[in-house]
Amino acid sequence: MLPLLDKINSPADLRKLQRPQLKPLAQELRAFVLDSVSRTGGHLSSNLGTVELTVALHYVFNTPYDRLVWDVGHQTYPHKILTGRRERMDSLRQLGGLSGFPQRAESEYDAFGTAHSSTSISAALGMALAAKQKGENRRAVAIIGDGAMSAGQAFEALNNAGVAECDFLVILNDNDMSISPPVGALNRYLAQLMSGQFYAAAKNVGKNVLKVAPPLFELAKRFEEHAKGMIVPATLFEKFGFNYIGPIDGHDLDSLVPTLENIKHLKGPQFLHVVTKKGQGYKLAEADPVAYHGPGKFDPAVGLVSPATPPKQTFTQVFGHWLCDMAAKDERLVGITPAMREGSGLVEFEKRFPDRYYDVGIAEQHAVTFAAGLACEGLKPVVAIYSTFLQRGYDQLIHDVALQKLPVVFALDRAGVVGADGATHAGAYDIPFLRCIPNVSIACPADESECRKLLSAAYEQDHPVAVRYPRGAGVGAVPDASLASLPLGKGEMRREGKKIALLVFGTLLYPALAAAERLDATVVNMRWVKPLDVDLLLQVAANHEALVTVEEGAIMGGAGSAVSEALQSAGVVKPLLQLGLPDAFIEHGDPAKLLALQGLDAVGIEASVRKRFAERAAPGLKIVA
Repeated sequence: MLPLLDKINSPADLRKLQRPQLKPLAQELRAFVLDSVSRTGGHLSSNLGTVELTVALHYVFNTPYDRLVWDVGHQTYPHKILTGRRERMDSLRQLGGLSGFPQRAESEYDAFGTAHSSTSISAALGMALAAKQKGENRRAVAIIGDGAMSAGQAFEALNNAGVAECDFLVILNDNDMSISPPVGALNRYLAQLMSGQFYAAAKNVGKNVLKVAPPLFELAKRFEEHAKGMIVPATLFEKFGFNYIGPIDGHDLDSLVPTLENIKHLKGPQFLHVVTKKGQGYKLAEADPVAYHGPGKFDPAVGLVSPATPPKQTFTQVFGHWLCDMAAKDERLVGITPAMREGSGLVEFEKRFPDRYYDVGIAEQHAVTFAAGLACEGLKPVVAIYSTFLQRGYDQLIHDVALQKLPVVFALDRAGVVGADGATHAGAYDIPFLRCIPNVSIACPADESECRKLLSAAYEQDHPVAVRYPRGAGVGAVPDASLASLPLGKGEMRREGKKIALLVFGTLLYPALAAAERLDATVVNMRWVKPLDVDLLLQVAANHEALVTVEEGAIMGGAGSAVSEALQSAGVVKPLLQLGLPDAFIEHGDPAKLLALQGLDAVGIEASVRKRFAERAAPGLKIVA
C-alpha cells in the first residue's frame, strides 16, 4: 500500500501535501522505484539517489511552468512517477512504452530531452534567457551530477552563465560517482586543497588557540567538517559568477525544501551543491552502485544473482580479452575510455595493466585528441568508446587523428540498434560519418570470432581504424586464443547462389544467410566498409542479375552507398537494393523486435528482396510473417 503516492497524479497534487508528509512520500516513492525497476530492468542506483531531491524540486518549483533539466536523465524515474506516468512504469524501456530518459514528446514535464551527459547547464541557461527575453517569470533549473561535470561543455556553459544576467539555478548532485568511479583533477581538487600546507598550518594554529576553550574547540571541529563545502567550492564556482550554496544533505528534506524555497527568490545565477548517495535506501545498491547501475530484472529480496547457465560471450567481452592479450604481447598498447570502464569491457585490463589504462572521465573530445598525442610518441592507443559517444569527438577524429594519419584503433561498442536505451544511444551513424574521412578504415565483424581477428587487423595498421560491433552477444562463434588477423579490405564468399547476391556488412550476415536459403541467393561477408573489397564486388556483380546490401546502420551514406559509388565508378549498372536503418530515429525496445520492424531479420530481408526482385528470386515458399 502506498497511501500518499497513489494520490499523486501530478506535481500539483504533491504541492497540496503538508511538509511533514514529504518524508513518508519519499519512502513510498523509493519503494515503488525499487519494485518497478526489479520488474522491468533499468537504471536503479542513480534513481534511488535522487528521490528526495526530486520530491523537493517539484514541491518548491511550479513545474512544468518552471523548467527542470536533468543531466543524462538516467536518474529521472522518480520524476516520471510524480508527473503522471506512474501507471506506465511497467512499460519502461520497452517497445511502445516509456523512455528510460526524459523526452519532450512524452511529457510536458520533460523540459529537455537528454541521455548524453553535460548538456543540462547549456539547455537550462537557454531557457532562462528565453524567459527573460519574453518577460516571463519562470525559473530554469539544471540538475547535473559530479561525473558529468568533467565534460568541457559543462564548463563552457558555466562560463557563459556567470555573465548572462538571468535568474538561473544549477544543482550539483554530488554522489562521488558517475557510472565508473569518478576520475580527474576536478574530483581531487577539494581533497588537495584541504590537505595543503597552508590549510594544515592554519588548522593547527586554530587547534592550539581553541584548546583552552573546549566549547569553541568543538564548534571549530564541526566547522572543519563542513569547511570543504562552505569555503573551497565557493572559490571555484564563484569565479564563474555564481552564488555558491552548500553542500547540503540531498536526502534531508528538512534541508532541501527550505533551501530551495530561499534560492527560488534569489536573483542571478545560483549554484546549489547537494550530496547524495547512489542506491540510497537499498543496501545492496548502496554497497555496489556500479553493479546496480543498470540491472535487468531481479528479486529485490535476493538481489542480483549469476544465471544458472553461463550466457554467451558478448562482443564487449571479446574486445576486453583481446585487449589484454594484445597488451601482453605489445607493451606499446594503451587503453583509453571516457568513463565507461565497465560498459566497454576494460575492467580486467585496468587490473592487469594499470599503468597503461586511462579513464579520462566524461570527455570524449579529450579522449580522441589524447589518443592522438600518445600515437605521436610511438604508442598504440586503443580507444574503447560507444558509437553514439564518438559523435561527440568528431572534430577531433578528423582534425587530430585522421588528418595526421595516426594509428589509433577505435573499438566502437553498441553499433547499430541498442534496445532499451533507445535513439540517444543507437549506433546508427558511425559508418556514414567515418567513411567520408580520409585515412580512416572501418571493419564490421560478422561474429565474435571475426571480431577478435579484425581487432588484430586494425591494430596492425599505420592509420586510424574503427571496428564496430553491437551490444550483447552474437551467434556464439567462440574466438580462438591467437592474435591472428584478417587481410585489410578483403571479404569472403559465404554462400553460392543464383541471380541475386546479398552483400552483408556485420552481424546481419546470419539472418541474411537464412534468407538466402529460401531465395537461393549468394551471400558475401564484406567485412570492410572501407577499404571496400572492390575486386570481390565487381566479380559478384558480373555473375549476378541484382545486388542487395545489408547493414545495421543508416542507409543514407552507409555501406550500401559505398557499394553504389564503387559500381558507378567502375561503370557497372546493376539493380541495387540497400537494406539498413531508415532516415528516422529508432526508439527503445527489444533489439530483435526493433530489427524485425525495420525488415532486418531473415523474414524481413527475404520479403524486401522478393518485393523488389520478384522475377529474380527463387519461388520457394510463401513468406511467413
